[in-house]
Amino acid sequence: MKKHFAIELEKEAQRTAKFYSSPDRERNVNSEIFEVNQIIPLSEKTATVIFLKNNGKKAVAFFFFKKDRWDYFFPTDSHTIGMQAFPAYLRKIELENWKHNFKKE
Repeated sequence: MKKHFAIELEKEAQRTAKFYSSPDRERNVNSEIFEVNQIIPLSEKTATVIFLKNNGKKAVAFFFFKKDRWDYFFPTDSHTIGMQAFPAYLRKIELENWKHNFKKE
């Protein structure tokens, strides 16, 4: 991961921890406090961020860079099962689209 992506990812992970630690946050009924426990780069523009909560539990988020900033979500089992199938479709579409690169416009 390039340095500028890593620096921005660290900032966004810390900002996310602060947001989820807010006592005024909707659905924060247990007054949980999040802290960044570990950042695991997965590729140039994706990462796993593990948060440690004050109740001893952990939360894991998938961070991804799009356009000009990092974004994230907290995947469920359903998300990860679905994403395991996704690469096959992405590859199929890339193969189908390849020929369109050589069409005369």
